[in-house]
Amino acid sequence: MASNKKQKTDVGKSLKAAPLHEQVKSRIIERIRSGIWSEGDVLPAEMDLARLLGVSYGTIRRAMGDLTNEGIVMRRRRTGTVVTGRMPNHTLSRFYQYFRLQTAEGKLINTEQTVLSVDVRAANADERKRLKLDENAEVSHMVRVRRAEDKPVMVDDVVIPLSRVPDFPTQTDQIPELIFDWMLKQHGIQLGAVNEKVTARLATPVELKLLEMPLDESLALLDIDTIAFDNLNEPLLLMQHAALTTAHCYVNEMR
Repeated sequence: MASNKKQKTDVGKSLKAAPLHEQVKSRIIERIRSGIWSEGDVLPAEMDLARLLGVSYGTIRRAMGDLTNEGIVMRRRRTGTVVTGRMPNHTLSRFYQYFRLQTAEGKLINTEQTVLSVDVRAANADERKRLKLDENAEVSHMVRVRRAEDKPVMVDDVVIPLSRVPDFPTQTDQIPELIFDWMLKQHGIQLGAVNEKVTARLATPVELKLLEMPLDESLALLDIDTIAFDNLNEPLLLMQHAALTTAHCYVNEMR
């Protein structure tokens, strides 16, 4: 009962200026992305959502129509509006969390991230070339681990040029979970494209330790080398994801 009350309170937070139906979509999408509403869950009736959000029924209808067209929810007779599991992260217009992990059976999973370190340092030669940086440019370098069902499944190595975002947090507990979303809100920098190179390689001793695997094991990892660009096609950041594939697979879908 308390959980349902909290859900109603959260979803009913006041909306601010911008097209209302887009804000309604964003509110619903955030709850799906965070796992509060999961695949197969039935959403509240549209009249209930309109009341909770303080908007008209027409606004809710427009938002739900868009979500249905994007495949994020589907309407079932006698059941209502159901979350499909085709996460908004698979839609390029909402490319903030642009990958998802799935089980071998195809079930979407949520991961929790722990930022292990973040520091400011000089960009190396490769980073300067790929990010089009000056000779003395500095970057924020972050390492984080993603866990699924309390087990580490991926190591992220992230490099962000401080020339783009000089105020990027320097404390691990202040790092935003959605970096692209933070860039958009804090600096108006919009993600425009992502280029990925996917290979397989053996885990390094450091990665074995972070993934809580035996240090003498020859462990294959999926290596996802990523460069992101803004909507003007300027380099935005570098990421390297090193993922276990024993129980999960990497899915990258764009529509």
